[in-house]
Amino acid sequence: MLGKRMEAVMAGFGGQGVMVMGQILAYSAMRAGLEVTWMPSYGPEQRGGTANCTVVVSTGDIASPIVARPHVAVVMNTPSYEKFEPRVLPHGVLLVNSSLVPERSYRTDIDAFYIPVLEEAADLGNEKMANVIMVGALAAATGVLSLENFSGQLPYFFKGRKAKLLDMNVRALRVGYDLIPEKDRHPLYFKEVASSG
Repeated sequence: MLGKRMEAVMAGFGGQGVMVMGQILAYSAMRAGLEVTWMPSYGPEQRGGTANCTVVVSTGDIASPIVARPHVAVVMNTPSYEKFEPRVLPHGVLLVNSSLVPERSYRTDIDAFYIPVLEEAADLGNEKMANVIMVGALAAATGVLSLENFSGQLPYFFKGRKAKLLDMNVRALRVGYDLIPEKDRHPLYFKEVASSG
Protein backbone atom coordinates (compact mmCIF):
# COMPACT_ATOMS: atom_id res chain seq x y z
CA MET A 1 0.00 0.00 0.00
CA LEU A 2 1.37 3.39 -0.99
CA GLY A 3 1.57 6.02 1.73
CA LYS A 4 2.04 9.75 1.65
CA ARG A 5 5.14 10.90 -0.15
CA MET A 6 7.26 13.80 -1.29
CA GLU A 7 8.85 13.64 -4.72
CA ALA A 8 11.72 16.07 -5.25
CA VAL A 9 14.23 16.98 -7.94
CA MET A 10 17.52 18.82 -7.44
CA ALA A 11 19.09 20.23 -10.58
CA GLY A 12 22.00 22.39 -11.68
CA PHE A 13 25.44 22.35 -13.23
CA GLY A 14 27.85 19.56 -12.41
CA GLY A 15 30.01 20.76 -9.54
CA GLN A 16 27.22 22.62 -7.71
CA GLY A 17 26.63 19.76 -5.29
CA VAL A 18 23.15 18.81 -6.46
CA MET A 19 23.86 15.09 -5.95
CA VAL A 20 24.95 15.74 -2.38
CA MET A 21 21.78 17.73 -1.75
CA GLY A 22 19.73 14.75 -2.80
CA GLN A 23 21.87 12.37 -0.78
CA ILE A 24 21.51 14.46 2.38
CA LEU A 25 17.72 14.40 1.96
CA ALA A 26 17.72 10.67 1.21
CA TYR A 27 19.96 9.67 4.11
CA SER A 28 18.10 11.92 6.53
CA ALA A 29 14.75 10.42 5.54
CA MET A 30 16.12 6.89 5.69
CA ARG A 31 17.48 7.46 9.18
CA ALA A 32 14.05 8.79 10.18
CA GLY A 33 12.55 5.43 9.21
CA LEU A 34 10.96 6.48 5.91
CA GLU A 35 11.14 4.69 2.56
CA VAL A 36 13.52 6.42 0.13
CA THR A 37 14.83 6.31 -3.42
CA TRP A 38 17.64 8.47 -4.86
CA MET A 39 18.39 8.46 -8.58
CA PRO A 40 21.12 10.56 -10.26
CA SER A 41 21.17 11.82 -13.84
CA TYR A 42 24.27 13.35 -15.42
CA GLY A 43 24.74 15.37 -18.58
CA PRO A 44 27.70 14.85 -20.94
CA GLU A 45 30.18 16.26 -18.40
CA GLN A 46 30.13 15.72 -14.68
CA ARG A 47 31.64 19.12 -13.85
CA GLY A 48 30.18 21.99 -15.84
CA GLY A 49 27.54 19.85 -17.55
CA THR A 50 23.96 19.49 -16.39
CA ALA A 51 23.17 17.24 -13.48
CA ASN A 52 20.08 16.39 -11.49
CA CYS A 53 18.82 13.81 -9.08
CA THR A 54 15.41 12.75 -7.91
CA VAL A 55 14.49 11.77 -4.37
CA VAL A 56 11.25 10.10 -3.34
CA VAL A 57 10.46 10.02 0.37
CA SER A 58 7.44 7.99 1.42
CA THR A 59 5.67 6.53 4.43
CA GLY A 60 4.86 3.47 2.32
CA ASP A 61 6.26 1.42 -0.54
CA ILE A 62 7.77 3.24 -3.52
CA ALA A 63 6.84 1.67 -6.83
CA SER A 64 9.25 3.73 -8.97
CA PRO A 65 12.10 6.20 -8.42
CA ILE A 66 11.12 8.14 -11.56
CA VAL A 67 9.70 11.60 -10.92
CA ALA A 68 7.96 13.24 -13.86
CA ARG A 69 6.22 16.02 -11.94
CA PRO A 70 7.85 16.80 -8.59
CA HIS A 71 6.23 18.23 -5.49
CA VAL A 72 9.51 20.06 -4.86
CA ALA A 73 12.12 21.37 -7.31
CA VAL A 74 15.46 22.85 -6.29
CA VAL A 75 17.03 24.63 -9.26
CA MET A 76 20.58 25.93 -9.12
CA ASN A 77 20.89 27.40 -12.65
CA THR A 78 18.74 28.85 -15.42
CA PRO A 79 18.54 25.73 -17.65
CA SER A 80 17.27 23.77 -14.64
CA TYR A 81 14.78 26.50 -13.83
CA GLU A 82 13.44 26.47 -17.38
CA LYS A 83 13.13 22.68 -17.37
CA PHE A 84 11.61 22.05 -13.96
CA GLU A 85 9.64 25.18 -12.98
CA PRO A 86 6.72 24.21 -15.26
CA ARG A 87 6.74 20.64 -13.96
CA VAL A 88 6.21 21.39 -10.25
CA LEU A 89 2.82 20.10 -9.17
CA PRO A 90 0.20 22.62 -7.99
CA HIS A 91 0.67 23.46 -4.30
CA GLY A 92 4.29 22.40 -4.65
CA VAL A 93 7.50 24.20 -3.72
CA LEU A 94 10.13 25.76 -6.00
CA LEU A 95 13.51 26.72 -4.50
CA VAL A 96 15.62 28.90 -6.78
CA ASN A 97 19.30 29.82 -6.55
CA SER A 98 18.73 33.53 -7.12
CA SER A 99 22.49 34.13 -7.16
CA LEU A 100 22.57 32.66 -10.69
CA VAL A 101 18.92 32.56 -11.77
CA PRO A 102 17.33 35.97 -12.49
CA GLU A 103 13.99 34.52 -13.57
CA ARG A 104 10.88 34.74 -11.38
CA SER A 105 7.97 32.36 -11.62
CA TYR A 106 4.59 33.77 -12.67
CA ARG A 107 2.79 30.73 -11.29
CA THR A 108 0.31 31.42 -8.51
CA ASP A 109 -0.33 27.75 -7.68
CA ILE A 110 3.11 27.03 -6.17
CA ASP A 111 5.26 28.52 -3.42
CA ALA A 112 8.47 29.88 -4.93
CA PHE A 113 11.47 30.93 -2.84
CA TYR A 114 14.49 32.79 -4.18
CA ILE A 115 17.60 32.04 -2.14
CA PRO A 116 20.89 33.94 -2.76
CA VAL A 117 22.93 30.92 -1.76
CA LEU A 118 26.27 32.07 -3.18
CA GLU A 119 26.19 35.36 -1.31
CA GLU A 120 25.10 33.61 1.89
CA ALA A 121 27.85 31.00 1.50
CA ALA A 122 30.45 33.72 0.85
CA ASP A 123 29.36 35.44 4.06
CA LEU A 124 30.08 32.18 5.88
CA GLY A 125 33.50 32.00 4.26
CA ASN A 126 33.12 29.26 1.66
CA GLU A 127 30.96 29.35 -1.50
CA LYS A 128 31.07 25.54 -1.68
CA MET A 129 28.50 25.49 1.14
CA ALA A 130 25.80 26.92 -1.16
CA ASN A 131 24.23 23.50 -1.62
CA VAL A 132 23.98 22.87 2.13
CA ILE A 133 22.36 26.28 2.59
CA MET A 134 19.78 25.22 0.01
CA VAL A 135 19.12 21.98 1.92
CA GLY A 136 18.36 24.07 4.99
CA ALA A 137 15.91 26.14 2.96
CA LEU A 138 14.30 22.94 1.67
CA ALA A 139 13.88 21.70 5.24
CA ALA A 140 12.06 24.88 6.23
CA ALA A 141 9.97 25.26 3.07
CA THR A 142 8.68 21.69 2.98
CA GLY A 143 8.71 20.45 6.57
CA VAL A 144 9.51 16.99 5.22
CA LEU A 145 11.94 16.47 8.13
CA SER A 146 13.13 18.56 11.03
CA LEU A 147 16.33 20.58 10.83
CA GLU A 148 17.75 18.22 13.44
CA ASN A 149 17.12 15.25 11.15
CA PHE A 150 19.23 16.89 8.47
CA SER A 151 22.03 18.18 10.70
CA GLY A 152 22.29 14.76 12.33
CA GLN A 153 23.33 13.26 8.99
CA LEU A 154 25.98 15.82 8.08
CA PRO A 155 28.80 13.96 9.90
CA TYR A 156 28.34 11.18 7.31
CA PHE A 157 29.25 13.65 4.55
CA PHE A 158 31.97 15.54 6.43
CA LYS A 159 34.36 12.99 7.87
CA GLY A 160 38.04 12.21 7.53
CA ARG A 161 39.80 15.14 5.89
CA LYS A 162 36.47 16.95 5.56
CA ALA A 163 35.64 16.70 9.27
CA LYS A 164 37.00 20.20 9.84
CA LEU A 165 34.18 21.51 7.61
CA LEU A 166 31.39 19.93 9.67
CA ASP A 167 30.66 22.79 12.08
CA MET A 168 30.67 25.31 9.25
CA ASN A 169 28.18 23.23 7.26
CA VAL A 170 25.91 22.79 10.28
CA ARG A 171 25.83 26.59 10.45
CA ALA A 172 25.14 26.75 6.71
CA LEU A 173 22.17 24.43 7.15
CA ARG A 174 20.75 26.73 9.83
CA VAL A 175 21.35 29.82 7.68
CA GLY A 176 19.33 28.27 4.85
CA TYR A 177 16.56 27.25 7.22
CA ASP A 178 16.31 30.77 8.63
CA LEU A 179 16.09 32.30 5.13
CA ILE A 180 12.54 30.92 4.82
CA PRO A 181 10.21 33.20 6.82
CA GLU A 182 8.32 31.36 9.54
CA LYS A 183 4.98 32.32 7.99
CA ASP A 184 5.99 30.54 4.76
CA ARG A 185 7.10 27.26 6.30
CA HIS A 186 5.02 24.13 5.76
CA PRO A 187 5.35 21.93 8.83
CA LEU A 188 2.69 19.51 7.53
CA TYR A 189 3.61 19.59 3.84
CA PHE A 190 4.89 16.04 3.72
CA LYS A 191 1.79 14.60 5.39
CA GLU A 192 -0.60 16.51 3.17
CA VAL A 193 1.00 15.85 -0.19
CA ALA A 194 -0.18 13.06 -2.47
CA SER A 195 1.74 11.06 -5.03
CA SER A 196 1.99 12.39 -8.58
CA GLY A 197 1.21 8.86 -9.72
